[in-house]
Amino acid sequence: MKKFLLLLSVVVFSSAPLMAWGPKGHDVVAYIAEQHLSKRAKRNVEAALGGYSMVYVANWMDNASHTEEYEHTKTWHYVNVDHEEGSYLRSKKESKGDVVTAVNDIIKNLKCGDLNPEQERVQLMMLIHLVGDMHCPMHAGHKSDRGGNGTKVKYFGQKQKLHSVWDSQIVESAHRWSYTEWQREIDRVDRKTEKRIMQGTPNNWIEECVLLADDVYTRSTKGDNLSYDYVAHYTPIIEQQLLKGGIRLAKILEEIY
Repeated sequence: MKKFLLLLSVVVFSSAPLMAWGPKGHDVVAYIAEQHLSKRAKRNVEAALGGYSMVYVANWMDNASHTEEYEHTKTWHYVNVDHEEGSYLRSKKESKGDVVTAVNDIIKNLKCGDLNPEQERVQLMMLIHLVGDMHCPMHAGHKSDRGGNGTKVKYFGQKQKLHSVWDSQIVESAHRWSYTEWQREIDRVDRKTEKRIMQGTPNNWIEECVLLADDVYTRSTKGDNLSYDYVAHYTPIIEQQLLKGGIRLAKILEEIY
């Protein structure tokens, strides 16, 4: 438990370079998921987290991946699919694992019921984070430029890596809302739409993101100055992906808990 609290303090008091949506986006995904859980599932999830909420632990893995104990999880945050590969299914897989294999393995581990409480807590925190990661377009980016890290653009006149733009900056540019306001404003779909979002598996969901990543590259070529029109174009897509991430995370957790 002391180790767990120490790592949580790292999340609260330091910043991490490995981010998909950044802290706000992961908080939004976790909070949307919380709102879609049954009372029983929510109670069981919080018990497994040692009394903490899903939002509280949503960004834990970004920092944990830079510790010696969890260094092996660095590649678990993303997939890299080059344009000519066309899909995650046809892409050359990362030997150390990727976000799809990690999510599938964690779901299997949590469902088996053989984990001790500490193992369950760590696996659950990873799942909460990684489902958010796999809905960020730049975490399904091209292998040739390391998921947007090799594409240099300007964002409102400031030099940036394309991947960095898609961490926190574009989310904050879209709406300067708290995570609760994000949930309140975008989590408004009817039950039929919710069920449609829940369909499929992590292997299907990542293919949506691969297609979105291709579109991002088309609209974000090297040296471009990305500004108001860019944010306006991608705001509905950001809203869509955060909502999908939250609803799908809730689906997974309901099946487990």
